[in-house]
Amino acid sequence: MDGTVGEQAVTGSTDDRLDVVIIGDGYTADQQDDFHADATAKWADITAMEPYRSYQNLFNVWTVDAVSNQSGISGDPGADVVRDTALSSYFWCADTERLVCTDIDKVASYAAEAPAADLVVVIANSTKYGGAGYSGLQAEGYPFNGVSTLSSDHSSSSMIAAHEIGHSVGLLEDEYTYPSYGTWTGGETDGPNSTTYTPAQLVEKRAKWYRWLGQSDPTGSTVGTYEGSAYYPYGLYRPTSTSIMRELSSTDFNLPGREAMIAGFYRAGNALSTTLDTNTAIKHGKRIPVTLAVGTTGLARPELRWYVDGVEKVHARGRTAVTPHSLGVRADGRRHKVTAEAVDRTDAIRDPAVRALATDRLTWSVQATGHRR
Repeated sequence: MDGTVGEQAVTGSTDDRLDVVIIGDGYTADQQDDFHADATAKWADITAMEPYRSYQNLFNVWTVDAVSNQSGISGDPGADVVRDTALSSYFWCADTERLVCTDIDKVASYAAEAPAADLVVVIANSTKYGGAGYSGLQAEGYPFNGVSTLSSDHSSSSMIAAHEIGHSVGLLEDEYTYPSYGTWTGGETDGPNSTTYTPAQLVEKRAKWYRWLGQSDPTGSTVGTYEGSAYYPYGLYRPTSTSIMRELSSTDFNLPGREAMIAGFYRAGNALSTTLDTNTAIKHGKRIPVTLAVGTTGLARPELRWYVDGVEKVHARGRTAVTPHSLGVRADGRRHKVTAEAVDRTDAIRDPAVRALATDRLTWSVQATGHRR
């Protein structure tokens, strides 16, 4: 049924997760089972790649059924083909055959059916190669910041999705080039993986990926400055010779790109959550449960610490449930503050600003009833 919401992977509260809404376009009423199969397969492929794999528990994934009157989308196989679909998606966006654009207002209408939406993924029912990534949509008044599109049945579609989400979540630039763009003559770019600076200038200005310079990279390259990025073959530089943001033959984000993706995950998701209200004072013997969003497998390295009135209780490190009493809070009739702090110490983060995004704290007020002695 049009607008039906499904739970594909729900790992926590929408307040604590990056909520992904997957919507199909060009699927008729009789093809909704195909859409669900495609959504499941594509998300499984995406989360088999890093850093998605290590951080998949930071995501909730919802599906929303969108029933189209016709199967397939416009522009397939040729630019003159027009189809009546729920989201009006089409190839040949901006006169580029592989670019799949969609009607963002229609996307927003369907995404609103889900419990929450931080990222929307549109799967176009097509065997043709294509996709696109939108970012910065909240600044335009939409509830979500990014939309990524991909075709359903091309052999590269999962890689396209991982790449396009790089735009929407990691705010990454494309690292490939077009000869016709020539030489970049503007100033420094906004993207975290594109620069006008030399390595020495990156270090001097403490800019972009300077912390990663000289490091061996998952792509097989060494982090430096390689000319050609953001479509310009000259005047702009990328961090590595190749990456998933440059060509789909590479299945890896480079180190700066990986850090940017993790930053994007934590902008929407929280490292730490609880079912115990932090706005209500608790008693001395009350159990305080917390949940770490990610485990210690893969890239993530979550560290959990407990504090009483700002002083760490070292014996409680790593515990996911404590009581004020077990932390040494005395029944002295005074109010105390108990704080749980989770920090992702992953080696994939070097920027302190990103580390701050990967840090969460929860604090409770404790009324330690009793008598002073």
